[in-house]
Amino acid sequence: MEPISRQQLNTATANDLAEILRGPPEQAAAWVRAAAEGGVAEAQAVFGQMLLDGQGLPVDREQAVYWFKRAADADHPMAMNMLGQCHHHGWGVPVNLVLAAYWYRLAAQQGLDWGMYNYATALALGEGVPADRPGALAWFEKAAALGHAKSINIIGGFHEDGWEVPVDKQQAFEHYRRAAEGGDFRGQFNYARLLIERGDIDAALPWLDRLPGTATPAFLAKARAFLEQAADARVRAKAAELAPRPATGGPAA
Repeated sequence: MEPISRQQLNTATANDLAEILRGPPEQAAAWVRAAAEGGVAEAQAVFGQMLLDGQGLPVDREQAVYWFKRAADADHPMAMNMLGQCHHHGWGVPVNLVLAAYWYRLAAQQGLDWGMYNYATALALGEGVPADRPGALAWFEKAAALGHAKSINIIGGFHEDGWEVPVDKQQAFEHYRRAAEGGDFRGQFNYARLLIERGDIDAALPWLDRLPGTATPAFLAKARAFLEQAADARVRAKAAELAPRPATGGPAA
């Protein structure tokens, strides 16, 4: 593919770029790379994600870190958060929980809900920073105020278990409901769990139906183990529906 010229990049309209990004991944990657090399922080962050995911070009985690760092140095909040993820998981760099927490904190301070959530999680677990559950709750609440469903679910756990706040099952129930409605699979399970506890099986079952669409295999296994112990046969039947599906025959992908 021919390189993108500076003139092409500068004259492209927002509609042009949106159409390019909806088109073939290789073409989109070429345009995003050109913009990244031209110093556009948003493009640098997006290009880093493309390199991390192998979207339109081969996976290159070390280069992803390079572009995330360039965007982060230009105060791009999501790039800061993704640098935290790279240091947390060892994507393109050695695992370093201290650096992960550092970048999460910067992203949080920039107002990014995901940065708030990840920094709060680090504080709650004492990963890369001293454990600080009150501080963690404060950051989860800031993210929740922005509508971050995963943070809302975690706050439900604080109320259910009495972490830094009095035990309040009704507050937990309301937070789980909001998280479920926001699309968080853990919130959907927790909301269904408390509905089952209240005996409202009919209301719980549709939320359990949603789990396979977004939940991780590890979480589905835990949910299945819990549901298998339920007294209601309808709930136990849902547990069977969460069982891993056998692999189909045919050539390997």
